[in-house]
Order: sequence, then structure tokens, then C-alpha cells
Amino acid sequence: MINPRGGEEDRIRETASSSSSNLDFRFSQTLRNIQGLLKGRSFPGKVSITRCSDPLDPSFLPSPLGDRRFSDSDASQVRQTDTLTEDKPQNRSGSNTVSFSDHTNTSNMGSQNISIPNMGARATDSARLMKFAKELSEPTLAIEKLRELAWSGVPQYLRPTVWRLLLGYAPSNSDRREAVLRRKREEYLDCVALHYDIPDTERTEEEINMLRQISLDCPRTVPDVSFFQQEEVQKSLERILYTWAIRHPASGYVQGINDLATPFLVVFLSEYLEGYVETWSMTDLPPEKMLDVEADCYWCLTKLLDGMQDHYTFAQPGIQRLVFKLKELVGRIDEPCSKHMEDQGLEFLQFAFRWFNCLLIREIPFDLVTRLWDTYLAEGDALPDFLVYIYASFLLTWSDTLQKLDFQEMVMFLQHLPTHNWNHLQLETVLSRAYMWYTMFNDSPRHLAC
Repeated sequence: MINPRGGEEDRIRETASSSSSNLDFRFSQTLRNIQGLLKGRSFPGKVSITRCSDPLDPSFLPSPLGDRRFSDSDASQVRQTDTLTEDKPQNRSGSNTVSFSDHTNTSNMGSQNISIPNMGARATDSARLMKFAKELSEPTLAIEKLRELAWSGVPQYLRPTVWRLLLGYAPSNSDRREAVLRRKREEYLDCVALHYDIPDTERTEEEINMLRQISLDCPRTVPDVSFFQQEEVQKSLERILYTWAIRHPASGYVQGINDLATPFLVVFLSEYLEGYVETWSMTDLPPEKMLDVEADCYWCLTKLLDGMQDHYTFAQPGIQRLVFKLKELVGRIDEPCSKHMEDQGLEFLQFAFRWFNCLLIREIPFDLVTRLWDTYLAEGDALPDFLVYIYASFLLTWSDTLQKLDFQEMVMFLQHLPTHNWNHLQLETVLSRAYMWYTMFNDSPRHLAC
């Protein structure tokens, strides 16, 4: 008996075969592109990019900005256990690897199992430190070279200097640097005196309400890190946020900006305070140094937000646009997961809005935030677009799990992601996978057309 659906099934098989062939072609083309980028560059070890059965080693993938290797995090940043923090020494013996049991379910995209070898060999770390020292010692800094180095992680003790330079707060010319920082710090103090250190009788009702909201949000900022519960720290945050909001009336203060100030505060305080962040006490810091830190935080926060102004204006259209792009990208990378989320009625705005609003600060352990922000700041003006790829990689870490959950379970899972035991290895995997997808899609926007 002839199956009347036989012709239809043949067409489906032909379509699937054609789709698979196209996917293999795109992967091969991307592989050739990446190998072209790597050609002529010197890397320790073998460069290999494989799919499916062969684990992908993200440590040898370059960044979109050039020769940036994910295996190059300096010794103070690499974690060999989940509980180590930046100040603890690195264990260089053995060969630690991490693999996700809940990997990205992408039979149509790249490797399904990603393993990262022990990162930061002593020779490599020394070479990176020498590169940073060379660039920072130049009379006129080559900012693009610094971006290439910083993308893979900045040594902790160099981070304050590097972040000021990446954001354009400190000038590239070393002769002008000290004078510019002194002038900008004095300018910040003048702004505080003009806008913050005044009685409420001189404020508008709108300004009083805004200051009240900021004073409510500061104690809620990074609540799991005791340092941020100190009254002096919260007062500093309040001054920074209120002064910024007054000077940027197009957006004013938006909840979430308080989170964005915290990495700057920790990094610039690390120039004066030693040990773990949890052990820091503001009583150990002279008031004039704290004011310098505040000023640096204010200006760096301003520089960061200048590149994403429409993220915090009315209705936050910039964030809504990026969430839509994230949905499109996930649909192309992992159709089964995307379809399951759609079938369950889960909207990306329900979970991803907070990711873009707070730049993942609330989603990962705070001791990983500064490493993540090394890459953020190295991206410069391209950051908003690259966030889409980072967050797609972050989300699809749990592709298998999400496909087993119903709507309510997915909402609860995405609001409380199991990242509390994450270390730098998982974070580097997310970043390297994001870059791989960036190379495949960013220059081919038609691939994202649904």
C-alpha cells in the first residue's frame, strides 16, 4: 500500500539534509575565518577548533578585537576551586578542567561539550604582565593594543589604571594623566557641593523623590557582600548616583544603575585597601582618598553610560531592542530550546531585561564581576552588541534543563540561576562561546532574520 504522506516525508528529509549541509558550510566557513585570524600569530600550544565529538578549547579563540586569548587570565584571577577569591594564590599543579553537564543543546551549532584546561601557566602569565607593563609605560598609550590585552582579563593590581584608560577617563598621554585626574576629581567635588550638599528646601519635589529612591536602593545593593552594608559605602554610592542623575536629566536615576557603580567602587578602592573585599573597612581609608575614589567612580560610570544612553531613558528602548536581538539569536542557535520557551509562553523580557539593565551583576558571584567587566570595557563602543552574544551563551548554558521545565519552573529557575559555585573557568567558557557565535552571526545579519 502506498503511503500518501511519503512524498511529504521525502521533502522533509531533503529539507533537513539541506539545512544540515548549510549549517556545516557555515561552520566550516567560520572555522576558516578564525584560522585566518590566527594565521601568523604565535600561541603557546596547538590551535584547534573542532565540533561535536572533539572538545572545543576556547583558550585559543581570538576576541573580536584581535589577539586575545581566554587562557591568559593572570595568576591572581584564575580559580582552581569554587571558593577561591582574587587574593588567593593560584594552584598551578595538575590539569584542572571544567565541563558543563548541562551544555548548550546545539546539534546545529558548534561543540556540545566545552572543556577548559588549566589556565594561566607561569610563562604565559609573565609574558602577559610584560605586555601590560610595556603598553602602560609608553609616553602615548596605544589604546587598541591595551583593549586587546584587557579583553582576556587584567591583572588585579593594574585594573584601576587600565579601566580609567579604557573608558577614556584618563588620557592616553602619560604626561597629562596626573593633571587631568586631579582636575576631574576637583570638578566632581564641586558638583557634589552644588547638587548634593544642599538642604531639601533648595531641591524640587522631583529631586527629593529621586534622592529618596536612591537612599532606599543603596542598602539593597549587592546585599550578599557585607562591605556594601557599611554606612560610609552606602553614603558614597548615594552621592555618586544622585550627582550623576542630576547632571543627566534625560534619564535621571533608574533602578539598576546603582549596581553598575559597584565594580568601579571595588576596583578603585583596591588601590588603597588590601585583602578580601568582605574584610574591608572604610575606617582604614583617609577621607580624602575616599573622595578620590568617589570621583573616579562617578566619571567612569558616566563614561560607561554614555555608550548606552537609551538603555536608561524613558521606557528604556535600548534594552528592549537588545532583548529582541537576544531572542532572535537564541532562536537561530538553539531552536529546540527557543521553541520550548515560546510554547510555554515565556517572554525574554521576563528574565533578560534585568540582565541588560544590571549587566549580569545580580546573576553571577560578585568576585567574578570585575573579570567580566574587563571584557565589557575592552569592547568599548561595541559593547551593547556583544552583550547579546554573551547573554545568549549564558542562557544556553542551561539549555537541557530549560527544555524540561514548564513556564512557572522556568521563571523560578531563571530568577535564581545556579551560579553561586561558579568560578573563572565557567565564565571564560561563556565568553569564548559568545565570541564563537559573534564570528558566525555578527557580520551576517541576515542569519538572524526569522
